Amino acid sequence: MSRKRVVGVVVSDKMDKTVVVKVERFVQHPRFKKYIRRSKKYYAHDEKNECRVGDTVEIEETRPLSKLKRWRVVRIVKRSALAEVPEENLEEEPVEEGGS
Repeated sequence: MSRKRVVGVVVSDKMDKTVVVKVERFVQHPRFKKYIRRSKKYYAHDEKNECRVGDTVEIEETRPLSKLKRWRVVRIVKRSALAEVPEENLEEEPVEEGGS
């Protein structure tokens, strides 16, 4: 039997080798037949600490790695716009105040 794979967005990368991935799915309401967005957060193992907040990743079910971690990152589907900005460009130029 193959392992489950889902695609979601990284919402937290503050832990070492762990990311929190939010997976959204659409479910039809039983009475009103309208599709509702449901989401769930999964702790996933990120061995190389490559993922950043906002990245779209594919995760796969695996054996229990810790108390809450049962998924691992397979690949990064899409990088977030914030992750692509080099760090040296984030520093602001010092503002000189001139007293005229």
